[in-house]
Amino acid sequence: MRIDLEARPKRSALREILSPVVALIVAIVIGGVVVAIMGRSPLAAFDVYFVEPLSQSYSLQAIAVKAAPLILIAVGLAFCYRANLWNIGAEGQFIAGGALGGWLGLVTHDGAYQAIGSWWILPAMMLLGILGGVLYAMIPAALRVWLNVSEILTSLMLVYVAQLTLDWLVRGPWKDPQGFNFPVTVNFDPEATLPILFDGGTLHLGVLFAPIVVIIAAVVFSKTIFGFQVRLAGSSPKAARFGGFDDKRIAFAAFAISGGLAGLAGIAEVSGKIGQLLTTISPGYGFSAIIVAFLGRLSPVGIFIGGLVLAVTFVGGEDAQIALKLPGDMTLAFQGVLLICVLAADVLARYRLRFRLGGKA
Repeated sequence: MRIDLEARPKRSALREILSPVVALIVAIVIGGVVVAIMGRSPLAAFDVYFVEPLSQSYSLQAIAVKAAPLILIAVGLAFCYRANLWNIGAEGQFIAGGALGGWLGLVTHDGAYQAIGSWWILPAMMLLGILGGVLYAMIPAALRVWLNVSEILTSLMLVYVAQLTLDWLVRGPWKDPQGFNFPVTVNFDPEATLPILFDGGTLHLGVLFAPIVVIIAAVVFSKTIFGFQVRLAGSSPKAARFGGFDDKRIAFAAFAISGGLAGLAGIAEVSGKIGQLLTTISPGYGFSAIIVAFLGRLSPVGIFIGGLVLAVTFVGGEDAQIALKLPGDMTLAFQGVLLICVLAADVLARYRLRFRLGGKA
């Protein structure tokens, strides 16, 4: 017996909208089976993972803080993926932005800016974060455009370069001399830290970047020539070239937007949630954002919803380690299963399975 994929004669908008929802349900069922095999109650795990985080105020704030970088990075990835460019290295661009923007927070530490005031520090850190992400994303973009090197491999390998470079900086020249030999930098001054929105809470100003970027991206994709160029370059490169669109310029622009938003997420995480540079500043946001992008079907509004969903799994996973003694990697495993389910649902939404018996069809 042979299984073939046959394109559906007509694409259904309802089917494509429901496919990520079905994928999420299937992933939850698979996760429940795994939890049961480990000797825990699937219902208790579902309650800890998905219900409790939505019923407590501090958990809701934690969800927003974790969703913001996921949404920022995923919106940037949507520009690349819609242009048929596979940027897998947003994690490295996140780190590069956090490191370059964080550098300014270090050099202005302890009143080094007093001669010219402090109003410019935080905006400059955000701009440097964006610049760091853009410059790091330009490496795989240039290799793809000029040398036709796979951006999948180069962007992914550059993640490890960024991680090891940050590790060396924090353990070496940027290490806090008063940090009791811990691999950390000094804490940023208040002038270099994103302000908390509510007293006693964890929501910081950087959380607001995500909805603003979602709105801008939605307008760009739906109302601008550039958004049309990105979509056309990804769906029909020959038609784009015939229409006079410069695919090289589109590639550089898509990578620049993707890297810039990842870098913005990085510096917002460093100057908002962490307040200093550590050897590790990301729990894997750059990779998890790939799931968010596809869960949201590369739509800015869908990505916003998908980012909130995945943030719930991060917060719920932390609670499950305490309440159910489940391993921390369970969350990453669930996210991987979710990605597989989303991709499978996407294929089944566009193709039919045909089972053929016997020999040649």
